[in-house]
Amino acid sequence: MAMVGLFWIAEGDVYVGAKPSGLAAGVRLTPEGVVALGDKQPGMWPWEDVHALAAQDVPVKSLKRNVGVLVDMALTVGLGGGDEAPTMTLRVSDADGDTDLMVYTAAATGYSQREYDLSRELLSRLTQGAGTLLTTLAAMAEWGRSHEGGTPRAAEREELLRTWTES
Repeated sequence: MAMVGLFWIAEGDVYVGAKPSGLAAGVRLTPEGVVALGDKQPGMWPWEDVHALAAQDVPVKSLKRNVGVLVDMALTVGLGGGDEAPTMTLRVSDADGDTDLMVYTAAATGYSQREYDLSRELLSRLTQGAGTLLTTLAAMAEWGRSHEGGTPRAAEREELLRTWTES
């Protein structure tokens, strides 16, 4: 399993954000549709009903953010603070309006601006029709099944995202 942009790819499964465990909130992208996971956000949106997907509240790396994360970590460890993982929102738009789904981020210190931008392009691409969707998800899943080891380095993640947005 590995993080590539805003996506967590575990074997053949593709998630937005981190792969949830237990009753934790999350979102899985399947050939059938967008599946909300977790105790408080069940739901499924077939791709033919999804007009748009948008990632919001995404932690993007910056010097200010990195300093803030280090301060938060010091306070958490030093003062016994909370252990809440960072979250972001995936907005699913369909004929009935917008639904905001919470997902946990896979990048503790945030995502690079480039990975964030490429991931947004990829989310948009997934709503451009069945052929594009199935080809793109299949490529992501195949990479996950054939990839061994952890998360690739930044340059490889960006190249994968570029490839998937063009497939």
